[in-house]
Amino acid sequence: MTVWFHAQTDAYAELSNFAPFGVEMDGAWWRTVEHAFQAAKFDDPAHRERILAAHRPKDAKALGLSRAVPIRGDWDEVRVEVMRGLVRAKFAIHDGPRAVLLGTGDEEIVESTQDLFWGGGPDGSGLNWLGRLLMETREALR
Repeated sequence: MTVWFHAQTDAYAELSNFAPFGVEMDGAWWRTVEHAFQAAKFDDPAHRERILAAHRPKDAKALGLSRAVPIRGDWDEVRVEVMRGLVRAKFAIHDGPRAVLLGTGDEEIVESTQDLFWGGGPDGSGLNWLGRLLMETREALR
């Protein structure tokens, strides 16, 4: 069986970066992993503050996708490591999401999204990097 997750209403919603479980990064507390991840794309302190202040992860993502402010030059090289650290931090400090993650046993975890890099893509051919990092984190927590 494969564990699919995406929306806040899914059975495995706690696995989502949009789930309301904050993390610390660079001396600030971010409402969600999505907030922190989107902010990590930028060196501009004012733009990072706008992302920090975003009320919803959807808003943080929109700010992160904007190219009105340039992203850091090494982003493609560091994005997986940044996500790895944020995912590990979330599941290390929040009991509920950790229990959900550990409860997936040895099942494959896939983010059900059109994103070909982080998720399973429209037809399952995506790289599923978020799922991979969740499975890696699950193994580390055991």
